[in-house]
Amino acid sequence: MTEPAGAPLAGNQPDLGWIGIVRLGLVQASIGSVVVLATSTMNRVMVVEWGLPALLPGFLIAWHYFIQIARPGFGHGSDRGGRRTPWILGGIFVLTLGGLAASFATALMGSQLVAGVILAVIAYTMIGMGVGAAGTSLLALLAKRVSPMRSPAAATIVWLMMILGFVITAGMAGKFLDPFSPERLVAVTASVGAIICTITIFALWGIEGRPNTAPAVSSARSTHDFRDTLIEVWSEPAARRLTIFIFISMLAYSAQELVFEPFAGTVLGLTPGESTQLTGLQHAGALVGMIIVAIAGARLGTMSGWIIGGCVASAIFICALALAGMAGQVLPIRPIVFFLGLSNGTFAVSAIGTMMRLAGKGTPGREGMRMGIWGGAQAVAFAIGGLAGTGASDLARQMLGAPDNAYAAVFFTQAFLFLIAAYQARQLEHKPVNERAGQSFGLISATAKSGQGDG
Repeated sequence: MTEPAGAPLAGNQPDLGWIGIVRLGLVQASIGSVVVLATSTMNRVMVVEWGLPALLPGFLIAWHYFIQIARPGFGHGSDRGGRRTPWILGGIFVLTLGGLAASFATALMGSQLVAGVILAVIAYTMIGMGVGAAGTSLLALLAKRVSPMRSPAAATIVWLMMILGFVITAGMAGKFLDPFSPERLVAVTASVGAIICTITIFALWGIEGRPNTAPAVSSARSTHDFRDTLIEVWSEPAARRLTIFIFISMLAYSAQELVFEPFAGTVLGLTPGESTQLTGLQHAGALVGMIIVAIAGARLGTMSGWIIGGCVASAIFICALALAGMAGQVLPIRPIVFFLGLSNGTFAVSAIGTMMRLAGKGTPGREGMRMGIWGGAQAVAFAIGGLAGTGASDLARQMLGAPDNAYAAVFFTQAFLFLIAAYQARQLEHKPVNERAGQSFGLISATAKSGQGDG
């Protein structure tokens, strides 16, 4: 099974065609299929069927993000080996086993809570490791094999296929889970795992080709240890600036995600069905934003321009949402929510395209490490943002009293973070990627020692 070749890229590997990009998108969809069961279906079973505190699944989901701080290590491993597919396959297998263990743990919580929680911590650790290993190497492979002109469209395709994995799995699993029983949960999760492993094997078959043994690439795969390579990549100004941008922007984005529906119910007075429809409108807007970038991204402006526009627009519309809540829905809610989603989708997919483009810049053979650092920043931001967003809204309500003022304070803070992210994105194109910042070794060493490492 071979892939249509385009213009040669690094070494002797050809540019991936659209079929190859879609095949890798199937792998991303497979990752999403297990993650949605662990973060949505099992979350609901713990809280609704077993009557456990929502804090428990919240902690487990945050934990699976924190574990992905190990992404730079996975990326470094695939850099040294020179091949990504073994890491992708290995990650998928670990992810599948983690998902199956999570279903066992969730089922066990109904009768043996302590044993179930212990098993769940182990399972979500495996899920985080699997997502980190497979996701980092997948993006590194895309970055190395996709031409810059195709990066925006490729980023959109892969992201949309991940969402497709969410939708199909959630729909099918929901159908087969009724009437619910712990045994059905385990059986459905095992079936999903078997399907995605099969899909991944066929999607990756022959796509990477033979190992690249060109002298330049071989020398890049040096014997540098993890710490040396981390310091080397972190000393690249563009890599460092992109890491900071990803962390700040995803911190704002993830905090917004978890407080949106409670805001819609508490402040706007919407029913659960109405708030879910509003969330769907936001996601529809994000989809439109991603498609716009895919079609026009490489033709109109730079990727950093799209990122800046998306972040600034996100700040504007999230402020409008806060003001709408404070003014008692005087402002039109539905257009605000749609354009907030469109802005989010624009900056998110542009950021992925930028990651793919910059991963191959600087010292050759470091694509996995760069993707690992950026993915780790995203995962940690999601973990912190989810907890901080919900915690901040509770704290603000205690301090400010009225819920509309409390949510407005949280939204204005997120808008400020989006503006900081936009400023940081403005710096991405300013200096050569391979410029070194030797004066930063104090910060670099501290980062390396902490093992800094996301989906």
